[in-house]
Amino acid sequence: MWSEIKSRFLGLLRNPPLLIGLSFITVILAGAILLNLPLASQDGKSIGFVNALFTSSSATGVNGLVVVNTAEHWTIFGKVIILLLIQIGGLGTMVVFTMFALLLGKKIGFQQRILIVEQLNSNSMSGVVKLTKYVIGVSFLIEFIGSLMLMIRFIPQFGLKTGIWYSIFHSISAFCNAGFDILGNSIIPYSTDILVNATIMALIIIGGLGFVVYLDIYSKRNLKKLTVHTKIVLVMTLSLLLIGTFFIFILEYNNPETLKNYSLGEKFLISAFQSTITRTAGFNSINIGGLKDATAFLIIILMFIGGSPASTAGGLKTTTIGVLIFSTISALRGEREPVAYKRTIPTKTILKSLTIIIICLSLVIVVAFSLSIIENERFNFEDILFEAVSAFGTVGLTRGITSNLSDLSKVILSVTMFIGRVGPATIAMGILKKKKPSSVKYSEGNIMVG
Repeated sequence: MWSEIKSRFLGLLRNPPLLIGLSFITVILAGAILLNLPLASQDGKSIGFVNALFTSSSATGVNGLVVVNTAEHWTIFGKVIILLLIQIGGLGTMVVFTMFALLLGKKIGFQQRILIVEQLNSNSMSGVVKLTKYVIGVSFLIEFIGSLMLMIRFIPQFGLKTGIWYSIFHSISAFCNAGFDILGNSIIPYSTDILVNATIMALIIIGGLGFVVYLDIYSKRNLKKLTVHTKIVLVMTLSLLLIGTFFIFILEYNNPETLKNYSLGEKFLISAFQSTITRTAGFNSINIGGLKDATAFLIIILMFIGGSPASTAGGLKTTTIGVLIFSTISALRGEREPVAYKRTIPTKTILKSLTIIIICLSLVIVVAFSLSIIENERFNFEDILFEAVSAFGTVGLTRGITSNLSDLSKVILSVTMFIGRVGPATIAMGILKKKKPSSVKYSEGNIMVG
Protein backbone atom coordinates (compact mmCIF):
# COMPACT_ATOMS: atom_id res chain seq x y z
CA MET A 1 0.00 0.00 0.00
CA TRP A 2 2.81 2.40 0.91
CA SER A 3 4.54 1.71 -2.42
CA GLU A 4 1.29 2.48 -4.27
CA ILE A 5 0.88 5.78 -2.42
CA LYS A 6 4.52 6.63 -3.12
CA SER A 7 4.03 5.77 -6.80
CA ARG A 8 0.97 8.01 -7.07
CA PHE A 9 2.80 10.85 -5.33
CA LEU A 10 5.77 10.58 -7.68
CA GLY A 11 3.35 10.48 -10.60
CA LEU A 12 1.81 13.71 -9.37
CA LEU A 13 5.23 15.35 -9.19
CA ARG A 14 5.77 14.43 -12.84
CA ASN A 15 2.52 16.16 -13.82
CA PRO A 16 3.20 19.93 -13.58
CA PRO A 17 -0.24 21.09 -14.87
CA LEU A 18 -2.08 19.04 -12.25
CA LEU A 19 0.34 20.06 -9.50
CA ILE A 20 -0.16 23.74 -10.32
CA GLY A 21 -3.90 23.24 -10.15
CA LEU A 22 -3.59 21.59 -6.74
CA SER A 23 -1.41 24.45 -5.49
CA PHE A 24 -4.17 26.93 -6.39
CA ILE A 25 -6.78 24.72 -4.69
CA THR A 26 -4.64 24.68 -1.53
CA VAL A 27 -4.38 28.48 -1.49
CA ILE A 28 -8.12 28.88 -2.17
CA LEU A 29 -9.09 26.51 0.66
CA ALA A 30 -6.67 28.20 3.07
CA GLY A 31 -8.13 31.59 2.13
CA ALA A 32 -11.70 30.29 2.53
CA ILE A 33 -10.94 29.00 6.04
CA LEU A 34 -9.43 32.35 7.09
CA LEU A 35 -12.24 34.41 5.54
CA ASN A 36 -14.81 32.18 7.23
CA LEU A 37 -13.51 33.18 10.65
CA PRO A 38 -15.71 35.66 12.61
CA LEU A 39 -12.56 37.79 12.90
CA ALA A 40 -12.78 38.52 9.14
CA SER A 41 -16.31 39.97 9.21
CA GLN A 42 -17.34 43.38 10.57
CA ASP A 43 -20.38 41.95 12.36
CA GLY A 44 -18.25 39.35 14.16
CA LYS A 45 -20.17 36.49 12.56
CA SER A 46 -18.95 33.89 10.08
CA ILE A 47 -19.96 34.68 6.52
CA GLY A 48 -20.53 30.97 5.83
CA PHE A 49 -18.12 28.62 4.13
CA VAL A 50 -19.72 28.82 0.66
CA ASN A 51 -19.49 32.61 0.60
CA ALA A 52 -15.95 32.48 2.03
CA LEU A 53 -14.99 29.92 -0.62
CA PHE A 54 -16.51 32.07 -3.35
CA THR A 55 -14.60 35.16 -2.17
CA SER A 56 -11.33 33.23 -1.83
CA SER A 57 -11.78 31.73 -5.31
CA SER A 58 -12.52 35.17 -6.71
CA ALA A 59 -9.46 36.74 -5.05
CA THR A 60 -7.02 33.92 -5.86
CA GLY A 61 -8.43 33.71 -9.36
CA VAL A 62 -7.93 37.50 -9.61
CA ASN A 63 -11.57 37.76 -10.59
CA GLY A 64 -13.45 40.39 -8.61
CA LEU A 65 -16.93 38.86 -8.35
CA VAL A 66 -18.19 39.37 -4.79
CA VAL A 67 -21.17 38.23 -2.74
CA VAL A 68 -20.81 41.08 -0.22
CA ASN A 69 -19.53 44.63 -0.42
CA THR A 70 -15.77 44.30 0.17
CA ALA A 71 -15.45 47.72 1.81
CA GLU A 72 -18.38 47.28 4.18
CA HIS A 73 -18.35 43.61 5.15
CA TRP A 74 -14.71 42.69 5.77
CA THR A 75 -12.52 43.80 8.66
CA ILE A 76 -8.93 44.92 8.06
CA PHE A 77 -7.93 41.28 8.68
CA GLY A 78 -10.33 40.08 5.99
CA LYS A 79 -9.18 42.73 3.53
CA VAL A 80 -5.51 41.88 4.08
CA ILE A 81 -6.26 38.19 3.45
CA ILE A 82 -8.08 39.14 0.22
CA LEU A 83 -5.15 41.32 -0.85
CA LEU A 84 -2.64 38.51 -0.18
CA LEU A 85 -4.79 36.08 -2.18
CA ILE A 86 -4.92 38.58 -5.06
CA GLN A 87 -1.14 38.96 -5.03
CA ILE A 88 -0.55 35.20 -4.93
CA GLY A 89 -3.11 34.60 -7.67
CA GLY A 90 -1.74 37.40 -9.84
CA LEU A 91 1.91 36.36 -9.68
CA GLY A 92 1.15 32.64 -9.64
CA THR A 93 1.48 30.17 -6.79
CA MET A 94 4.80 28.72 -7.97
CA VAL A 95 6.35 32.17 -8.40
CA VAL A 96 5.30 33.19 -4.88
CA PHE A 97 6.53 29.92 -3.35
CA THR A 98 9.84 30.40 -5.16
CA MET A 99 10.08 33.97 -3.86
CA PHE A 100 9.86 32.72 -0.26
CA ALA A 101 12.38 29.97 -0.99
CA LEU A 102 14.82 32.54 -2.38
CA LEU A 103 14.31 34.81 0.64
CA LEU A 104 15.12 31.88 2.92
CA GLY A 105 18.23 31.09 0.88
CA LYS A 106 16.87 27.75 -0.35
CA LYS A 107 18.06 26.19 -3.59
CA ILE A 108 15.47 25.93 -6.37
CA GLY A 109 15.26 22.29 -7.41
CA PHE A 110 14.71 20.84 -10.88
CA GLN A 111 11.07 19.93 -10.20
CA GLN A 112 10.24 23.42 -8.98
CA ARG A 113 11.90 24.89 -12.08
CA ILE A 114 9.64 22.74 -14.27
CA LEU A 115 6.59 24.08 -12.42
CA ILE A 116 7.72 27.68 -12.86
CA VAL A 117 8.28 27.11 -16.59
CA GLU A 118 4.76 25.65 -16.84
CA GLN A 119 3.14 28.50 -14.92
CA LEU A 120 4.99 31.30 -16.72
CA ASN A 121 4.43 29.68 -20.12
CA SER A 122 8.16 29.81 -20.75
CA ASN A 123 9.72 27.78 -23.56
CA SER A 124 13.03 27.12 -21.84
CA MET A 125 14.43 25.93 -18.52
CA SER A 126 17.44 28.17 -19.04
CA GLY A 127 17.49 31.16 -16.70
CA VAL A 128 14.13 30.30 -15.11
CA VAL A 129 15.21 31.44 -11.62
CA LYS A 130 16.44 34.72 -13.08
CA LEU A 131 13.10 35.08 -14.89
CA THR A 132 11.27 34.49 -11.61
CA LYS A 133 13.28 37.20 -9.86
CA TYR A 134 12.53 39.51 -12.79
CA VAL A 135 8.79 38.79 -12.58
CA ILE A 136 8.72 39.46 -8.84
CA GLY A 137 10.87 42.60 -9.02
CA VAL A 138 9.02 44.15 -11.97
CA SER A 139 5.62 43.37 -10.45
CA PHE A 140 6.43 45.00 -7.13
CA LEU A 141 7.99 48.01 -8.87
CA ILE A 142 4.93 48.58 -11.06
CA GLU A 143 2.58 48.17 -8.10
CA PHE A 144 4.70 50.62 -6.08
CA ILE A 145 4.60 53.24 -8.83
CA GLY A 146 0.84 52.71 -9.20
CA SER A 147 0.41 53.21 -5.45
CA LEU A 148 2.34 56.48 -5.56
CA MET A 149 0.13 57.78 -8.36
CA LEU A 150 -3.07 56.89 -6.51
CA MET A 151 -1.74 58.45 -3.29
CA ILE A 152 -1.84 61.83 -5.04
CA ARG A 153 -5.62 61.55 -5.04
CA PHE A 154 -6.40 59.36 -2.03
CA ILE A 155 -4.18 60.87 0.69
CA PRO A 156 -5.71 64.39 0.47
CA GLN A 157 -9.18 62.82 0.48
CA PHE A 158 -8.85 60.07 3.11
CA GLY A 159 -5.82 61.12 5.15
CA LEU A 160 -2.29 59.70 5.25
CA LYS A 161 -2.89 56.22 6.74
CA THR A 162 -6.12 55.37 4.93
CA GLY A 163 -4.95 57.03 1.71
CA ILE A 164 -1.79 54.89 1.60
CA TRP A 165 -3.77 51.71 2.37
CA TYR A 166 -6.36 52.46 -0.34
CA SER A 167 -3.61 53.25 -2.84
CA ILE A 168 -1.68 50.02 -2.19
CA PHE A 169 -4.82 47.85 -2.26
CA HIS A 170 -6.16 49.25 -5.53
CA SER A 171 -2.76 49.30 -7.22
CA ILE A 172 -2.23 45.59 -6.51
CA SER A 173 -5.84 44.80 -7.40
CA ALA A 174 -5.49 46.63 -10.73
CA PHE A 175 -2.08 45.24 -11.73
CA CYS A 176 -3.19 41.70 -10.86
CA ASN A 177 -6.33 42.32 -12.93
CA ALA A 178 -8.50 41.46 -9.90
CA GLY A 179 -11.00 44.32 -9.74
CA PHE A 180 -11.59 44.16 -5.98
CA ASP A 181 -12.18 47.57 -4.42
CA ILE A 182 -12.51 48.88 -0.86
CA LEU A 183 -13.99 52.23 -1.86
CA GLY A 184 -17.50 50.81 -1.61
CA ASN A 185 -18.74 51.49 -5.14
CA SER A 186 -15.83 50.55 -7.37
CA ILE A 187 -14.50 53.51 -9.39
CA ILE A 188 -17.90 55.14 -9.99
CA PRO A 189 -17.08 58.09 -7.66
CA TYR A 190 -13.98 58.71 -9.82
CA SER A 191 -15.56 58.05 -13.23
CA THR A 192 -14.35 61.42 -14.58
CA ASP A 193 -11.07 61.60 -12.63
CA ILE A 194 -8.30 61.38 -15.23
CA LEU A 195 -5.54 60.53 -12.72
CA VAL A 196 -7.38 57.61 -11.09
CA ASN A 197 -8.70 56.28 -14.41
CA ALA A 198 -5.37 56.57 -16.24
CA THR A 199 -3.43 54.94 -13.39
CA ILE A 200 -5.78 51.98 -13.06
CA MET A 201 -6.02 51.56 -16.85
CA ALA A 202 -2.23 51.57 -17.16
CA LEU A 203 -1.85 49.00 -14.37
CA ILE A 204 -4.48 46.72 -15.94
CA ILE A 205 -2.96 46.94 -19.43
CA ILE A 206 0.59 46.36 -18.19
CA GLY A 207 -0.53 43.47 -16.00
CA GLY A 208 -2.41 41.94 -18.92
CA LEU A 209 0.47 42.05 -21.43
CA GLY A 210 2.56 39.36 -19.82
CA PHE A 211 6.01 39.26 -18.24
CA VAL A 212 7.61 37.73 -21.33
CA VAL A 213 6.48 40.74 -23.36
CA TYR A 214 8.10 43.21 -20.93
CA LEU A 215 11.37 41.32 -21.11
CA ASP A 216 11.30 41.20 -24.90
CA ILE A 217 10.57 44.93 -25.21
CA TYR A 218 13.29 45.79 -22.68
CA SER A 219 15.94 43.58 -24.28
CA LYS A 220 15.18 44.41 -27.95
CA ARG A 221 14.11 48.08 -27.67
CA ASN A 222 13.26 47.96 -31.36
CA LEU A 223 9.78 47.21 -32.72
CA LYS A 224 11.14 45.39 -35.76
CA LYS A 225 13.25 43.02 -33.64
CA LEU A 226 10.44 41.97 -31.29
CA THR A 227 9.37 38.33 -31.31
CA VAL A 228 6.22 37.27 -33.15
CA HIS A 229 4.59 36.55 -29.79
CA THR A 230 5.18 40.11 -28.57
CA LYS A 231 3.96 41.63 -31.84
CA ILE A 232 0.72 39.63 -31.76
CA VAL A 233 0.14 40.52 -28.10
CA LEU A 234 0.66 44.25 -28.71
CA VAL A 235 -1.42 44.38 -31.90
CA MET A 236 -4.29 42.34 -30.46
CA THR A 237 -4.29 44.29 -27.19
CA LEU A 238 -4.38 47.67 -28.94
CA SER A 239 -7.00 46.50 -31.46
CA LEU A 240 -9.34 45.13 -28.78
CA LEU A 241 -8.97 48.26 -26.64
CA LEU A 242 -9.79 50.53 -29.58
CA ILE A 243 -12.70 48.37 -30.77
CA GLY A 244 -14.15 48.21 -27.26
CA THR A 245 -13.78 51.95 -26.67
CA PHE A 246 -15.37 52.85 -30.03
CA PHE A 247 -18.42 50.63 -29.68
CA ILE A 248 -19.07 51.39 -26.00
CA PHE A 249 -18.87 55.10 -26.85
CA ILE A 250 -21.28 54.77 -29.79
CA LEU A 251 -23.74 52.33 -28.22
CA GLU A 252 -23.97 54.03 -24.82
CA TYR A 253 -23.70 57.66 -26.03
CA ASN A 254 -27.36 58.52 -25.33
CA ASN A 255 -28.10 55.88 -22.71
CA PRO A 256 -29.47 57.76 -19.63
CA GLU A 257 -28.35 54.92 -17.35
CA THR A 258 -24.69 55.16 -18.42
CA LEU A 259 -23.14 57.93 -20.56
CA LYS A 260 -25.87 60.37 -21.54
CA ASN A 261 -25.31 62.93 -18.77
CA TYR A 262 -21.54 63.23 -19.26
CA SER A 263 -19.59 65.62 -21.49
CA LEU A 264 -17.97 64.40 -24.72
CA GLY A 265 -14.53 64.05 -23.14
CA GLU A 266 -15.93 62.29 -20.08
CA LYS A 267 -17.86 59.86 -22.29
CA PHE A 268 -14.66 58.95 -24.10
CA LEU A 269 -12.74 58.50 -20.82
CA ILE A 270 -15.43 56.23 -19.37
CA SER A 271 -15.67 54.24 -22.62
CA ALA A 272 -11.90 53.73 -22.68
CA PHE A 273 -11.91 52.69 -19.02
CA GLN A 274 -14.75 50.19 -19.49
CA SER A 275 -13.06 48.77 -22.59
CA THR A 276 -9.85 48.30 -20.59
CA ILE A 277 -11.42 46.60 -17.59
CA THR A 278 -13.27 44.05 -19.72
CA ARG A 279 -9.83 42.54 -20.34
CA THR A 280 -10.18 40.72 -16.97
CA ALA A 281 -10.27 43.42 -14.29
CA GLY A 282 -13.70 43.94 -12.75
CA PHE A 283 -13.67 47.61 -11.84
CA ASN A 284 -16.48 49.72 -13.24
CA SER A 285 -17.06 53.45 -13.51
CA ILE A 286 -20.69 53.21 -14.68
CA ASN A 287 -23.67 51.00 -13.89
CA ILE A 288 -22.99 47.70 -15.69
CA GLY A 289 -26.59 46.62 -15.14
CA GLY A 290 -27.74 49.64 -17.14
CA LEU A 291 -25.79 48.76 -20.30
CA LYS A 292 -27.70 48.10 -23.50
CA ASP A 293 -27.95 44.47 -24.58
CA ALA A 294 -25.63 45.08 -27.55
CA THR A 295 -22.98 46.59 -25.28
CA ALA A 296 -23.32 43.75 -22.78
CA PHE A 297 -22.84 41.24 -25.61
CA LEU A 298 -19.73 43.10 -26.81
CA ILE A 299 -18.32 43.01 -23.28
CA ILE A 300 -19.02 39.26 -23.08
CA ILE A 301 -16.86 38.77 -26.21
CA LEU A 302 -14.06 40.94 -24.82
CA MET A 303 -14.18 39.18 -21.44
CA PHE A 304 -14.00 35.80 -23.16
CA ILE A 305 -10.84 36.79 -25.05
CA GLY A 306 -9.19 38.26 -21.94
CA GLY A 307 -5.52 39.18 -21.62
CA SER A 308 -2.26 37.61 -22.76
CA PRO A 309 -0.30 34.49 -21.73
CA ALA A 310 2.09 34.58 -18.74
CA SER A 311 0.29 37.65 -17.40
CA THR A 312 -1.98 38.40 -14.45
CA ALA A 313 -5.00 38.25 -16.77
CA GLY A 314 -7.32 35.37 -17.60
CA GLY A 315 -9.58 34.46 -20.50
CA LEU A 316 -8.94 32.72 -23.79
CA LYS A 317 -5.85 34.93 -24.38
CA THR A 318 -5.06 37.40 -27.15
CA THR A 319 -2.47 35.18 -28.83
CA THR A 320 -4.91 32.28 -29.12
CA ILE A 321 -7.29 34.44 -31.14
CA GLY A 322 -4.37 36.04 -32.98
CA VAL A 323 -3.00 32.68 -34.12
CA LEU A 324 -6.37 31.65 -35.54
CA ILE A 325 -6.87 35.01 -37.27
CA PHE A 326 -3.47 34.80 -38.98
CA SER A 327 -4.07 31.14 -39.86
CA THR A 328 -7.46 31.99 -41.36
CA ILE A 329 -6.00 34.83 -43.43
CA SER A 330 -3.23 32.55 -44.70
CA ALA A 331 -5.77 29.87 -45.63
CA LEU A 332 -7.96 32.35 -47.51
CA ARG A 333 -4.92 33.57 -49.42
CA GLY A 334 -4.07 30.01 -50.40
CA GLU A 335 -0.69 30.08 -48.66
CA ARG A 336 0.93 26.69 -48.05
CA GLU A 337 1.75 27.53 -44.43
CA PRO A 338 0.14 29.94 -41.96
CA VAL A 339 2.32 33.02 -41.56
CA ALA A 340 2.46 35.88 -39.04
CA TYR A 341 4.94 38.74 -39.49
CA LYS A 342 7.02 36.72 -41.95
CA ARG A 343 7.26 33.78 -39.57
CA THR A 344 5.59 30.39 -40.00
CA ILE A 345 3.12 29.46 -37.30
CA PRO A 346 3.84 25.88 -36.14
CA THR A 347 1.05 23.34 -36.66
CA LYS A 348 1.21 22.35 -32.98
CA THR A 349 0.51 25.98 -32.02
CA ILE A 350 -2.57 26.09 -34.26
CA LEU A 351 -3.83 22.77 -32.85
CA LYS A 352 -3.25 24.00 -29.30
CA SER A 353 -5.18 27.20 -30.07
CA LEU A 354 -8.10 25.21 -31.47
CA THR A 355 -8.03 22.91 -28.45
CA ILE A 356 -8.09 25.85 -26.03
CA ILE A 357 -11.01 27.51 -27.84
CA ILE A 358 -13.09 24.32 -27.87
CA ILE A 359 -12.40 23.63 -24.18
CA CYS A 360 -13.14 27.24 -23.15
CA LEU A 361 -16.34 27.44 -25.21
CA SER A 362 -17.48 24.10 -23.80
CA LEU A 363 -16.79 25.27 -20.24
CA VAL A 364 -18.74 28.51 -20.66
CA ILE A 365 -21.66 26.71 -22.32
CA VAL A 366 -21.85 24.07 -19.57
CA VAL A 367 -21.62 26.68 -16.77
CA ALA A 368 -24.20 29.02 -18.33
CA PHE A 369 -26.54 26.08 -19.03
CA SER A 370 -26.17 24.78 -15.47
CA LEU A 371 -26.80 28.19 -13.90
CA SER A 372 -29.89 28.74 -16.06
CA ILE A 373 -31.32 25.42 -14.82
CA ILE A 374 -30.44 26.01 -11.15
CA GLU A 375 -31.73 29.58 -11.02
CA ASN A 376 -34.98 28.45 -12.69
CA GLU A 377 -35.60 31.64 -14.69
CA ARG A 378 -34.94 33.96 -11.74
CA PHE A 379 -32.57 35.89 -14.00
CA ASN A 380 -32.57 36.40 -17.75
CA PHE A 381 -30.14 34.30 -19.77
CA GLU A 382 -28.01 37.26 -20.89
CA ASP A 383 -27.22 38.14 -17.27
CA ILE A 384 -26.40 34.49 -16.51
CA LEU A 385 -24.15 34.21 -19.59
CA PHE A 386 -22.50 37.50 -18.59
CA GLU A 387 -21.82 36.06 -15.10
CA ALA A 388 -20.46 32.78 -16.48
CA VAL A 389 -18.06 34.46 -18.91
CA SER A 390 -17.01 36.97 -16.25
CA ALA A 391 -16.13 34.10 -13.91
CA PHE A 392 -14.27 32.15 -16.60
CA GLY A 393 -12.36 35.19 -17.86
CA THR A 394 -11.47 36.20 -14.28
CA VAL A 395 -13.04 39.59 -14.97
CA GLY A 396 -15.38 40.17 -12.05
CA LEU A 397 -17.99 42.29 -13.81
CA THR A 398 -21.61 41.52 -12.98
CA ARG A 399 -25.06 42.68 -13.97
CA GLY A 400 -25.98 42.68 -10.29
CA ILE A 401 -26.97 39.04 -9.74
CA THR A 402 -23.93 37.60 -7.91
CA SER A 403 -25.08 38.11 -4.32
CA ASN A 404 -28.55 36.70 -5.11
CA LEU A 405 -27.33 33.42 -6.60
CA SER A 406 -28.00 30.14 -4.82
CA ASP A 407 -25.20 28.36 -2.95
CA LEU A 408 -24.92 25.72 -5.68
CA SER A 409 -24.49 28.41 -8.34
CA LYS A 410 -21.81 30.08 -6.21
CA VAL A 411 -19.93 26.79 -5.92
CA ILE A 412 -20.11 26.28 -9.69
CA LEU A 413 -18.81 29.81 -10.29
CA SER A 414 -16.05 29.24 -7.69
CA VAL A 415 -14.87 26.22 -9.66
CA THR A 416 -15.17 28.21 -12.91
CA MET A 417 -13.01 31.02 -11.49
CA PHE A 418 -10.39 28.49 -10.42
CA ILE A 419 -10.36 26.83 -13.87
CA GLY A 420 -10.26 30.23 -15.57
CA ARG A 421 -7.17 31.28 -13.59
CA VAL A 422 -5.21 28.04 -13.90
CA GLY A 423 -6.34 27.52 -17.50
CA PRO A 424 -8.87 24.98 -18.81
CA ALA A 425 -6.34 23.46 -21.21
CA THR A 426 -3.74 23.16 -18.43
CA ILE A 427 -6.15 21.29 -16.18
CA ALA A 428 -7.41 19.10 -19.03
CA MET A 429 -3.85 18.17 -20.03
CA GLY A 430 -2.97 17.45 -16.42
CA ILE A 431 -5.87 15.03 -16.07
CA LEU A 432 -5.84 13.43 -19.52
CA LYS A 433 -2.12 13.49 -20.29
CA LYS A 434 -0.76 10.10 -21.37
CA LYS A 435 2.35 8.70 -19.73
CA LYS A 436 3.85 7.99 -23.12
CA PRO A 437 2.81 9.47 -26.49
CA SER A 438 1.50 6.95 -28.99
CA SER A 439 4.03 5.77 -31.58
CA VAL A 440 1.32 4.53 -33.95
CA LYS A 441 1.12 6.40 -37.27
CA TYR A 442 -2.25 6.17 -39.04
CA SER A 443 -2.97 6.79 -42.71
CA GLU A 444 -4.73 10.02 -43.62
CA GLY A 445 -8.52 10.14 -43.92
CA ASN A 446 -10.34 12.42 -46.35
CA ILE A 447 -12.91 14.56 -44.51
CA MET A 448 -15.09 17.20 -46.17
CA VAL A 449 -15.49 20.39 -44.10
CA GLY A 450 -17.15 23.74 -44.63
